[in-house]
Amino acid sequence: SGRIMSVAQESQSVIGGGAEIMTIGDPDDLEVVAEFLSTDAVEIESGAQAFIENWGRNRAPIRAQVRLVEPYGFLKISALGVEEQRVNVVVDFVGPPEDWATLAHGYRVEVAVVTWETDDVVNVPVAALLRDGDQWAVFEVANGRAQLTPVEIGRQNGEVAQVISGIEQGASVVLYPGEQLADGVRVTDRAD
Repeated sequence: SGRIMSVAQESQSVIGGGAEIMTIGDPDDLEVVAEFLSTDAVEIESGAQAFIENWGRNRAPIRAQVRLVEPYGFLKISALGVEEQRVNVVVDFVGPPEDWATLAHGYRVEVAVVTWETDDVVNVPVAALLRDGDQWAVFEVANGRAQLTPVEIGRQNGEVAQVISGIEQGASVVLYPGEQLADGVRVTDRAD
């Protein structure tokens, strides 16, 4: 039993044994299968909290949970022609069906999975980090001057990086420090 989702053979004709005629499914029983780079998939665990994002204009993310990280990867060529090893991650919806009632089979969504979290962390935007020799550093703003400050970085997600040591919570740092910026140079806060 179910609902006809798609019809592969619309008119009468001779077809071979095992050929697809139609797809039947239950639109109320959806799962999301998302492709992750294998280097990211190794961080994902079954039961992890996930979010279905960018599934509709101005729609809030939908809460979900990882059911399965498939045990076998596959090769896929990216839009830029780069070979990437991918892994399918199966995600189930969490919460009332009304939250995702307008989604259906084959729709495009993006999936974010929580691989690590903590309540007490100092972080800086990745755009504030720079290399100083063999260590990470930021230009911390103190008394109106840029002060080159070495920092020890932990986890990062491409947007923000965890600071293990070097600066305190609430410190002001310079974003996108250019080559002309040096230790002790006077800086001013610029409104966005």
